[in-house]
Parts: sequence; structure tokens; C-alpha cells
Amino acid sequence: MRPMNEGQWRSFVRTGTRTGKLATHRKDGRPHVTPVWFLLDDTPDGEPQLLFTTWHASLKARALLRSPRFALCVDDQEPPYSYVMLDCTARLTEDPEELRHWATRIGARYMGEDLAERYGARNSVPGEYLVRATVHEVLAYGGIAD
Repeated sequence: MRPMNEGQWRSFVRTGTRTGKLATHRKDGRPHVTPVWFLLDDTPDGEPQLLFTTWHASLKARALLRSPRFALCVDDQEPPYSYVMLDCTARLTEDPEELRHWATRIGARYMGEDLAERYGARNSVPGEYLVRATVHEVLAYGGIAD
């Protein structure tokens, strides 16, 4: 097992169509983990930011509105196994232009360019949130089975 440097973990998180496992907590304190499609992008200052969409009535949206701290784990389920865990703080917006832009980019990653616009339209309707998150801490290891 070896730690990943910043370039390695950023590349790992951006590769392919790996889903993120989003960890929040319910109102009663119980943990809640759900898969999400996401993008890792850079702020104008070059800092990493995580982006995904969620429906306003979903448990994850309600949890993030109540408490914006969350963790996201992205892993490789093939040997030699690797993972990246991001500790983040969310900001939710309903801005239609931002939402459409990022929902389309997320659609391109997971559904392909030919379906990106359709996915973007489907996931930028009233009631949908764009979650833009600041990454505070990263734990990243590769070659776990080595």
C-alpha cells in the first residue's frame, strides 16, 4: 500500500466512470451512504472542487442542507485496489445556468458526449440542486493488495 500524491489522486478520481460513495448523516445521526455521479474540477485558484447534482427532496440534499460536511470515497474495485477519500463542505445552488452546465458535463462523463445534453436537461429542472464542494482533506492510497 502506498500513498498517492496530489497528481495521482486527482487523476484517479477523474478517470473513467467510477462513482463516488457519498457519506452524510441522517437527522437522527445514523450514517447514510449513497452513490453519486460527480466531477472533480479546479477553482480559479487551482484548488480542487467536487460537483454533483441532487434532487431537493432526496435524503442527501436534506442532509447537506442541514449539515454541509460530507465525505466522498472513490475506489477501484479491481486488484491491486486503490481509493481516495475526500473530506468536503457543500454549497448548494439552484442557479439554472450553472446547474445545466455542470449536469451536462457530468452526463458527458458517465453517459457519453452523445447523451450529455439530454442528461443535462433532465437534471437541471426546478427542484434540482448543484452541489459545489470545497475539498478540505484527502486520504489516498494505491496498491492496497501489493
